[in-house]
Amino acid sequence: MPVPLLDLRAQHSLIRDEVVAAMMKVVDDQLFILGAPVQQLEEDVARLSRTKHAIGCASGTDALLLALRALDIGRGDEVVTTPFTFFATAGTIHNVGARPVFCDIDPDTFNMVPAAAAAACTSRTRAIIPVDLFGQMAPLEAFASLTPGVPVIEDAAQTIGASRAIGGQRVMAGERATIGTFSFFPSKNLGAWGDGGMMVTQDDALAARLRRLRVHGGMQMYHHDEVGYNSRLDALQAAVLRAKLPHLHHWSAARRANAAYYTSSFADVPEVRTPVIDPANESIFNQYTLRVERRDDLQAHLKARGIGSAIYYPVPLHRQPCFEYLGYREGAFPESERAAREVLSLPVYPELTSAQLDEVVGAVRAFYGR
Repeated sequence: MPVPLLDLRAQHSLIRDEVVAAMMKVVDDQLFILGAPVQQLEEDVARLSRTKHAIGCASGTDALLLALRALDIGRGDEVVTTPFTFFATAGTIHNVGARPVFCDIDPDTFNMVPAAAAAACTSRTRAIIPVDLFGQMAPLEAFASLTPGVPVIEDAAQTIGASRAIGGQRVMAGERATIGTFSFFPSKNLGAWGDGGMMVTQDDALAARLRRLRVHGGMQMYHHDEVGYNSRLDALQAAVLRAKLPHLHHWSAARRANAAYYTSSFADVPEVRTPVIDPANESIFNQYTLRVERRDDLQAHLKARGIGSAIYYPVPLHRQPCFEYLGYREGAFPESERAAREVLSLPVYPELTSAQLDEVVGAVRAFYGR
């Protein structure tokens, strides 16, 4: 039985009519740039993330770029982040003229170690970007307390709707960061029908600047306070996302149920290490990522049986050719490098059937002779 890594058509078949109706409302109104759909989605996301402001933009990558610009980070500055993440996190630091400074990850959660981030800070550090990897939040409270006065940009591209217990309260992804950034890439838990992103903040001045920066640096047409970007969230994409948003909670619950089934099914397979979720976190399982022995052989075995899988991420950022100028050598971040050799993500999307789950479990167990 084929089991794709992600089946967007399965989701689409269940919500097609409501999404198409929302898009056609934009088409009929012929108002495609910003406007009511984007403003309404911003209000929805601000409510979900418990922030005062949400500002839509063209992609999750642009959300990071605009956040860095809004904090006046540029040439000569340093930004501390993880080498075990998608390229955009460090790429945007480079693209504003700053220098990415990496620190290693926790081997259990794959998220940055706060003490390592603090040790990587220098007098030139102007921000820290912890990444909420695979659906669970990084310990935001620790980064803020270890590096007082240094802004925290939460790369929450994989955690919209996730939460964490901080000080006896449930805190949402994006809520406690100086600026939180979301991605609406189609494969995300809340995915558009193309690119899209959003920034959230509690800070009025930062929100105003982010709104300027996304429209060429000015809020009044043909008047520009600074040089900005053309990074507006498309109204059609906002309509798609608003139609999907009411489903996000139960989609995330279904992902957690699928993850729990996998975890229990692999409990007696010593070659497989299932995801470790920080007890403070409620993960939304953007990915279900194992550490496994003979990873590449297992992936080939799954492919032969028609089962999708992916490696997030095969090459840590400090080993990418484009970042050779940073001077890091092999072995600089051993946990990130070990993770890159061992991780494999399995299908976890909400529409998986019990038969498909069993197919994946059976294939993994068979590979290890279980």
